[in-house]
Amino acid sequence: MPADLIVSTRCLFTSNGDSSVPGAVAIAGDRIATVGPLEQMDALIGTNTCVLDLGDAFVCPGFHDSHLHFTSSSIGRSRFAVFCEGDSPEECAASLAAVADARPESEFMIGYGWRQGRWEDPISLPTKAPLDELWPNRPVVLQSGDCHNLWVNSAGLAKLGIDEDSVPPAGGNYVKDADGHLTGLIQETASMALIPSTMASLSDEEYLEAARAFIKDLNAQGITSVCDMALMALPGTEDLVRDQLYERLYDEGSLTVRMNLFPTALEDLSRARELRKRLGGNPYLRCVGLKQFFDGVSSTHTAWLLDEYANPYFPGDCGRPSIDPELMRRIVLGANAEGFSVRIHTIGDRAIRTALDIFEESARVNGPLTYGHNGLEHLEGFAPGDMERLAELDVVANVQPPHATQDPDQYERDLAEPRVQLMWPFASYVRLGAHFSFGTDSPVVDINSRNVIYDAVTRRDAITKLPPEGWHTDECISAADAVRAYTLGSAYAAGRSDELGTLEAGKLADICVLSHDIVGTADAPVDPEEILSAEVLVTIVGGKIVYEA
Repeated sequence: MPADLIVSTRCLFTSNGDSSVPGAVAIAGDRIATVGPLEQMDALIGTNTCVLDLGDAFVCPGFHDSHLHFTSSSIGRSRFAVFCEGDSPEECAASLAAVADARPESEFMIGYGWRQGRWEDPISLPTKAPLDELWPNRPVVLQSGDCHNLWVNSAGLAKLGIDEDSVPPAGGNYVKDADGHLTGLIQETASMALIPSTMASLSDEEYLEAARAFIKDLNAQGITSVCDMALMALPGTEDLVRDQLYERLYDEGSLTVRMNLFPTALEDLSRARELRKRLGGNPYLRCVGLKQFFDGVSSTHTAWLLDEYANPYFPGDCGRPSIDPELMRRIVLGANAEGFSVRIHTIGDRAIRTALDIFEESARVNGPLTYGHNGLEHLEGFAPGDMERLAELDVVANVQPPHATQDPDQYERDLAEPRVQLMWPFASYVRLGAHFSFGTDSPVVDINSRNVIYDAVTRRDAITKLPPEGWHTDECISAADAVRAYTLGSAYAAGRSDELGTLEAGKLADICVLSHDIVGTADAPVDPEEILSAEVLVTIVGGKIVYEA
C-alpha cells in the first residue's frame, strides 16, 4: 500500500538509539508504516504520496510533556490573566492593570507567576497590603509561580468567603500574622481548592478560546502529547481536568495534541471509572491514570522532609504531608486494584520514601499493573538508597529539568549539603536504568521544548544561563538521553509506549522537525547552545501536519 507521506532527513533520531542518522519515515493514515533508508521507500511511493525532503533538519518523535496543568496554563496565557513575576510585591500588584478591563469589575483580576525568592526581599512572604493599596475595591488573585499559593487582597478574601474564623482544609493554610489577622496568603490544599472559584465567572466559550490558543502554542513547540495533571487534592473540588471541554475540542477537530488525563486520585473511583469507560480507546483523549499530592514545596517549607530544614522557621520544621499517609495508602491500593496507575506529587525526601513504601506494598498486594505505571512527580531530592528503590520498583520519575535551575540559591538556602547532592539526579536515573520522563509543570515553567532539553544537558538555566558552570553537573545527561526522556520516557509514564514515543513501524505518526541536529553522535555530540537555537519547523500529529513555521 502506498504511503501518504514520506519524511526524509540526514538527521533522524528515533529515540531507540544514541545518534542521529540518515533515514526516512513512511506514514500511512495516522500510523508509521516503516522507518529506514530513503532508498527502501521506493515501493511505498504512489501517485498521491507526498515526499518531504528535509535535508539536514532534525526529525524525532513528537515531544511529550509528561506533567502540565492544561486549564491553568491555557488561562494563564490568555487575555484573562497577566504574568507577574516582578522584582517586588508592589511591582506584581501594579502588573494587574494589564487585565483591569478583561473581566467585569465584580470578578477576580487574575495574575500568576510571582516567586518571592526572586524579589528584592526573598525571605518575606507577600501580604495583602500592596494589593489593597492599588485595588481596594476589586477582588484580585495572584497564583504563585509554583502553583501552591494564592495571594489575594481584602476584597478577594471577602469574595471567597474567608474570614479570620474560617478553617482551612487539611494540608492547607490561611496564613495569619502575629496578631491573628489574615495576611492574604493561602497555601497548599487551601489554595488549590479555591482556584476554580477564582475562575468561576469564565464561560465555556472563554475557556475554549484559551484552550485552542494553548494547543497551537504546544504544537509550535513540537509537542504532540501532554499529561494533564489534576491540580486538586481534595474530594468534592474541581481538579481542572476539564474532560467535557476537551471532548468539544476533539469533536470540532481542534484537539491536535494527545491529552492523557490524570484526574484526582480518590478513594471514590466513580469519576475515574466513568472517564475510562466513556473515553475508551480514543487516541487523542483518554484517562490513563490518577494524580494525588503528598506534600508541598521547599521554598515555603511545605515539602515533607525526613530532617529539619537548614533554615527552619521553628524547631522541628520538616514540612508536612498534604494528606494523611494512611489515606494515601488506601487511595493507591484501591486505585491499583482496579487497574489505575497513580502518580504522586512528592518533593521532600520523606514524601518520596513514604510513597515508595506504599507502591511497594501495592505491588505485593495487587501485583503488577495491567496498564500504565505508578509514578512520582518532581522528586526534588532523595534520601540515600531511595533512588535505587525507585528503579527496582519500576516507579517512574516524572521530572521537569527547568526546575533544577530556576533558583539554585533557594535549594542551597533551604536544604543545604549534603541533601542538594541528591537533587534532580538525571544521570543517576540513566545509570540505574530507572524510567524517567520530562515535562514542564506548566504554568510553573514555560512550555519551551528546547529549554527542557538544554537544562537537562547543561544544568544551566536556558534563559539566564545561570549558574555559569552549571549546577551539580555530575548529573548532566546527553542530548540523546534528554530527548528520549521527553519522548519515550513520557510515553512510558502515560502507559502508551506501545504506540507513542519512538519512530517505528506501527506506532502513531507523531513527529517533531527541528531546524538542525541537536543530538549528533556519541563521539561528536552537538554543542548545547545549538539546542537553544534550533527552531521547530514542522509538527505532525497522527500523520497530519498541524504546525509549519
